[in-house]
Amino acid sequence: MNEYNVEREFLGQGLAFPLQINPRGEIALASGDHDIEQSIRIILETAPGERVMRPEFGCRIHELIFDPRNAATEGLMIYYVEQALGRWEPRIDVLEVDVLPVSGQDATLLVEIKYRIKATHDERSIVYPFYLMGEEG
Repeated sequence: MNEYNVEREFLGQGLAFPLQINPRGEIALASGDHDIEQSIRIILETAPGERVMRPEFGCRIHELIFDPRNAATEGLMIYYVEQALGRWEPRIDVLEVDVLPVSGQDATLLVEIKYRIKATHDERSIVYPFYLMGEEG
């Protein structure tokens, strides 16, 4: 096993999301970088209180769904994402979170997350779409 595989192995593995079966008929697993990306998405898509055995798990961004689209809401989105990932995904350092508008769609915002995988120092980014139901502010 080469050094690259040892580093990737350290990143861990978990169940693939959404849950699926691999070609051998086993439950599919995600590993390495892909597992971290799936973990970030799971954290962002889970509202605190959704998981009975872990009621604090998730991201409070869902509290903003009916808020107006303005600088205060965008600031809270950034804060909630940084707070959730800092607490629930210890394999990464969050470098920057930014909220980007989608032209022609007032209710859609893109949350861009730039992060570094601690074990490999590999910098990556992920874009998470978020939809507001409130009035534009």
